[in-house]
Formats: sequence, structure tokens, C-alpha cells
Amino acid sequence: MSSDTDGSTEQRLASLRERVARGMDRREFIRTLVAAGYSLGLARVLGVDDFLAAEDGEVPVVTALVRTDPDDPWSVDTRTRSVPASWYASVSKAFELNELLAESTITGYLGSAVVPGTYDDGGATITVEVSVEADAVRDVVDRAVDGVSINVDTIRNLDGLEDDVQREPRRARDPASTLVPAGISCETDTSIATLGPALYEPGTNSRYFSTAHHAFDSVEDARGATVSLPFENGQRTELGTVTESYPVADVVTIEPTGPYRPSSTIDGDRQYDIQGQFTRYGLADLVARDEPLEKVGALTGQTSGEIQGIDAVSCLTGSVCRRGQLRWGDETDMADGDSGSVSFHADPVSDDESVLIAGFNNARTWWPGQSYVWGIAAYQLTEQHGFHF
Repeated sequence: MSSDTDGSTEQRLASLRERVARGMDRREFIRTLVAAGYSLGLARVLGVDDFLAAEDGEVPVVTALVRTDPDDPWSVDTRTRSVPASWYASVSKAFELNELLAESTITGYLGSAVVPGTYDDGGATITVEVSVEADAVRDVVDRAVDGVSINVDTIRNLDGLEDDVQREPRRARDPASTLVPAGISCETDTSIATLGPALYEPGTNSRYFSTAHHAFDSVEDARGATVSLPFENGQRTELGTVTESYPVADVVTIEPTGPYRPSSTIDGDRQYDIQGQFTRYGLADLVARDEPLEKVGALTGQTSGEIQGIDAVSCLTGSVCRRGQLRWGDETDMADGDSGSVSFHADPVSDDESVLIAGFNNARTWWPGQSYVWGIAAYQLTEQHGFHF
């Protein structure tokens, strides 16, 4: 390929990808490559190999990061599946438009999310929340194409939601077991949270406990804070020390300081074994197939609910908009103390009842007209900070 000094190569790649998604057949695709001066060595960048192997009218997408060896958390590889080209075109355009909204300076913009349609209808919707009537939203997305619709909701009341229900937190059962599952309570100096699954850091081959950053009284940097593990018998022990603190992602990593170690299991109605995580398009695939998510929180236990939005942006808390958020379920699926839990779904292609992680649960809506749980998606945590489940 010839050298590129004006950024046109990236634009040409994007244009070619979009034309593929819109149903370009194989012969036309090859002719376009040759006419544009691309070598077939660019196949891996464009996904040509997968494209040529797919059925007509379909394109491949990466849906998950999964372990090739169930017992080795470092043996992570990508999984792909072919999806309808028209659906892919609409969903990918919706992702682009949602990013455009997030980067805009619309007065009163509070957030937005992408809601893929089913594979049969091939469409997608962007839901937008604003604090005032905002015609500017339409102006920003006036480049919307067929298959992408916009829903604008005006939110005027952001008063806090009180949780009056008194619940007994779920605690660890066996002090003799050194592998600690997710879905049970952990304690900081100021609050109770839910312990997340093991987070793995490939660069250092380290594994950490995880939970929500705001469990540390919303301090900017929680590094050095200790986390305790309570047991059903009343025993309590120090679990570990916070090593990394991510206030925007609302996640902390906790290095074990005693005999207990994090595990890739969730203690719910049964033990759920984690074998990977969903990507952005993996979550979109779940929405297209009307598949729900589940979670196990220390306060509300195990619940399930529909996915309400992916690749979401939330500007409702703090001074920075949170991107790569996942919305699912409703307000009743979360209570104070459930923060740090994860949402998950059965591995779509596994026959061993293992699960894949969708994302963390960090908050719930407290404004009228909408009801869902939200938190950072697993793919966003991986893209921004390198950790995987």
C-alpha cells in the first residue's frame, strides 16, 4: 500500500468496511481491493479472510474473549460469529453516532446508549437523555442513516433514590476455603460492597480481587486502603490492599495480603465458572437474540433482566462522562451494597454451563421515567486498563 500522509488511508478503510457491511458481494469486494491498490496482505486488517469464508449477506464480528484452556486464565483468544450485514451496518453506524454525541457539547446532555435491533429487523436505536429540550441532538445526528433511530428523553428530576429495605448481606461460608468466589460481601472502612471475580493483568501475570471504587467513600485515590472479608460465622479477616484505583471506571483492584485468593467463580444459585467476557458486538448479539443478563449481589442476591443499552455514555455523576457503560435490568436488581458485582450470561457455545462476563454493576437509575442498572462493560475495562476476567 502506498504511504499515507493525510489520513486518507483510515478513511478509505472505514469506507470499505461500510460497503462490505452493506452487502457488497465477494467479487465486487476483490475488484474494489485491486482497484484501490490494496494488497491481499491487508486481509487481516480488513477481515477479508473471515469475510470470504462467511455466507453471502453476512460479516464476521468478534463476540467474546474466551479461554482456550479452561484452567488457564492467560490462554485468552477471540471468538467470532457471522451476523447479517444489514444489522452490522446499522449497529456500527449507531456506535459511531453515539460517539459523536459523547464528543459534542450539547447543553443538557446527560447520556446516551445504543440499543441494537433483532437480526430480523436489522435496525438500531440510540436513546439520549437530556436535562432540557434539546433540538441540538437532532442536529448532531443529522447524518443518521436508514436503520438508526433516535429517542430523546428529558430528565428533570435527579433527586437521590433512598433504599429503605433492610437486607442481610451474603457472606463467605467456609473460612477453610482459600479461593473466594464473587457475589459475596466485602467491607471497606466506610461501607459494604460486593466482591467481583478475579481480574487478570496480562502484563504482570497478576490476579486481583475486584470491587467498586465508590465503596471507598468516593475518594479520588483508594490505593493502600484495606478490604475485609466477613464470614457467616462472624469471623472477619483482611482480604487485601487496593493496588490500583480507577474512579471513572468505578473499579479497584485488590492484591491479596493473606491466605485467600480470588477465583473465577460466582457464588449464586449454583457455582458459575467464568471462562471469558463479551465484547461490544458480543453484547449487541445478546440484544439481537433477546438474551437476558444475570447478576449476584451481596444484598439482593441473584436476579436477571433484559439489556437496555450498550456502549452507553453517562454524564450523571462526577465531572467526567463515563463511557463504555452497560445498562440492563431495572432498579430492583440493585441495592446499596451490590456495587462491585458483575453481570453475566451463559457462554452461548459452551456445553459445560460456564459463563461470560458482561460488565460491572456500579449504580442504578434514581430519576423518573427510566429504570436500569449501569456500570462499566468488560470490553471497556479491557480496552482502557488491560484487565480481563
